[in-house]
Amino acid sequence: MDIPDVSEDCLYLNIYVPAAAKENSKLPVMVWIHGGGLVLGAASMYDGSVLAAYQNVVVVGIQYRVGILGFFSTGDEHSPGNYGLLDQVAALQWVQENIHYFGGDPGLVTIFGESAGGVSVSLQLLSPLASGLFHHAIAESGTAAMDAILSPDPLPIAQIVGNMSGCDITSPKTIVDCIMQLPAEDIINNSEKLKMFQFGVSTDGVFLPKSPEQLMKNHEFTKVPFMTGITDLECCWLMGSFLAPPGWVDGMDREEVLSILSMFRPKDTDPRITELILDEYLGTSGDRIANRDGCIELMGDLIFNIPAIRTANYHRDAGVPVYLYEFQHAPSILQKKRPSFTKSDHGDDIPFVFGLCFSDGHIKLQSEDVICTEEEKQLALTVMEYWGNFARTGSPNGAGLVEWPLYGEKEEYLGLGLQQRPGRKLKAKHFTFMTQTLPEKIQALQEEEHSEL
Repeated sequence: MDIPDVSEDCLYLNIYVPAAAKENSKLPVMVWIHGGGLVLGAASMYDGSVLAAYQNVVVVGIQYRVGILGFFSTGDEHSPGNYGLLDQVAALQWVQENIHYFGGDPGLVTIFGESAGGVSVSLQLLSPLASGLFHHAIAESGTAAMDAILSPDPLPIAQIVGNMSGCDITSPKTIVDCIMQLPAEDIINNSEKLKMFQFGVSTDGVFLPKSPEQLMKNHEFTKVPFMTGITDLECCWLMGSFLAPPGWVDGMDREEVLSILSMFRPKDTDPRITELILDEYLGTSGDRIANRDGCIELMGDLIFNIPAIRTANYHRDAGVPVYLYEFQHAPSILQKKRPSFTKSDHGDDIPFVFGLCFSDGHIKLQSEDVICTEEEKQLALTVMEYWGNFARTGSPNGAGLVEWPLYGEKEEYLGLGLQQRPGRKLKAKHFTFMTQTLPEKIQALQEEEHSEL
């Protein structure tokens, strides 16, 4: 498929309807929001036909502006940002008005997405603009508690873009007035030179009246049944693609891990703090394999896992039914091309959610290998059943499935693998360290320094 990387001409929907559906059949609707770091992706990369057929639901794949076109912001009224998120709201409004023509029930809409799509789902829960447009939500490997997708101070990046575009950057107004006159192609080309800068989510006062953290802490969000989860080793792909030094597969030095950590916690300038974190994840043996494995775990926790559990806690504490999972199976067709220590990596749940094992549609895997083992076909059926049940009733549970416990005070979750296993306190040791123990130790160090002064 020839799919352009970025285009403003993106307001299209892909709709997958069961063969027997008729107008006003009132089938559950599942609206998919694709991932891609808010910089790339398209609805056409995902085939919803198997999920629609096997679960008797209407699947809608939506699109939205990404990158500079979707998230450019000056942090004020001249360019408040979040245009891609407003596109998602427009798509959800369209579904409300039109999905009955395709056999869908506008009163039974589930939004679901993975990675930046999961973040988008979580953000739509926070936005008053999306209230009433959906009734259940599934955020896979991405939530609004992820600092990595936020842009708390977007003006400096806007000034850099303006400068590169030959604009007067003396004020937000002059930047925006100038950039609005440029061809979209020039804007995109300039933004692609800024690989290290991210066009992220802004607290714009429109889509987000307050910061995501404030809204979640105050329980100011749409209170609907909520499912969220992670894979059991989220960051192998990120390490290999972006972060890790050459030869990392064979082990890492402590200093190499420290340099990666400093990218994600730049405010931790006190070496006593960084040493506490490294000791927690790497131990003190100096073993290079242990360092490598600890680094993968640390990155997964910082970027995905801790935000997911914090988000689950906020929704649970607001009295909302919450279902938490850890996806624990790596697709066999991918595993042959990965380092041997890789477990279920970021995105490994997607083929099972969409039943790719049974797909003969427009998306093909270029491989002579068997796409799925028989066990994997059963896992795909199971995952689709959980997701379909949740879309129908707000609970993933149903006949013939391992009981998925509600996420409550005991922090129950379900491990999704070739066998399904309920568990408790997902990632609890590191979560407690990073959210309670470490902040207490940082505060103690600061008080100690203050008393010495």
